[in-house]
Amino acid sequence: MGPDTYAPRDGKLEAMRALLGALGALGATALVAVMGAGPAAAADGDGDGDENFTIEDPRITESSGLAASRQHPGIYWTHNDQDSGTYLYAVDSGTGKTVARITLKGVGQQRDVEAIAIGPDNQIYVGDIGDNDGVTWPYVWIYRLPEPKKLVDQTVRATQYVVKYSDGSRDAESMIVHPKTGRVYIIDKNEDGGHLYEGPAKLSSKGTNLFKPTTAVDLWATDAAFSPDGRQLAVRGYFGGIWYDWNGGDLKRGGRISVPIGQGESVSYSADGTKLMLGSEGAGSEVEAQDAPGDQDSDSASGSGGSAQGDGDGGSDNRNVKVGALAVAVVAAVVFGFRRLLRRG
Repeated sequence: MGPDTYAPRDGKLEAMRALLGALGALGATALVAVMGAGPAAAADGDGDGDENFTIEDPRITESSGLAASRQHPGIYWTHNDQDSGTYLYAVDSGTGKTVARITLKGVGQQRDVEAIAIGPDNQIYVGDIGDNDGVTWPYVWIYRLPEPKKLVDQTVRATQYVVKYSDGSRDAESMIVHPKTGRVYIIDKNEDGGHLYEGPAKLSSKGTNLFKPTTAVDLWATDAAFSPDGRQLAVRGYFGGIWYDWNGGDLKRGGRISVPIGQGESVSYSADGTKLMLGSEGAGSEVEAQDAPGDQDSDSASGSGGSAQGDGDGGSDNRNVKVGALAVAVVAAVVFGFRRLLRRG
């Protein structure tokens, strides 16, 4: 497999990014005006990984995935979706600073890296599964490498797996690895809702790994994460999120997840499972911490509720704060424009 090349990003994608940026700016202003409060303070350096933080590294401009380290408290792994090389960044949530950059070797030229997860035995999985330029790749890649025991800049050899979908190529930004079984799953990205795709029990580096759809996911998914015990699955989109009881892969909808307004691209549980960490793209991007969803939220939205496809309700979920009409109007106006943009030929 030789290096693949990208065509430049098209105008529609750039316009989408600009529109999402406008949503973030307008939405934040509206929420501050309505709620009378600014963003929470950044992490104070306690290393617990349960506070907001800002990614300070100027090299990280498109943070598209997030995963909490199990062996380095307070450390979160992230990556750009397109970079000059295949790199992973270890970010200290206490300071927002990068403490190590890992260069992957043994893999081809990355195309569109969209997801990262930690599996059993501190194995890092990286999903080169996106399709930014709409070229419908006949296959995508997953990389696996051991998480370094020492956090210093270094090069680590990774194993590369070829992945195909049983029902044809598709765009995806969400890859998850069950923390107990090590099985890998992908959720495709579809405005009208996607599907959970199940990989083989064990990935093979010698052939093609076929992923098959198993159950619907009611969201335009941009990332997903397992809770550390593997009992919950959190899926996020640009404007909202849903958490499910994993239930052995037979998903049972638990409720909604509130997400920060903007181009939301990443989600991770904290290492202890008490917090849900929600990140976004852009230089100096913020990661917001929320209490992890669970039974205490089940009365706000049930598995029998309507679909959250398209995230278009602006994330009206479990917050104890009532967002006023101004914020709702801003979100509705921009979502309407966003949908019109995506449907233009």
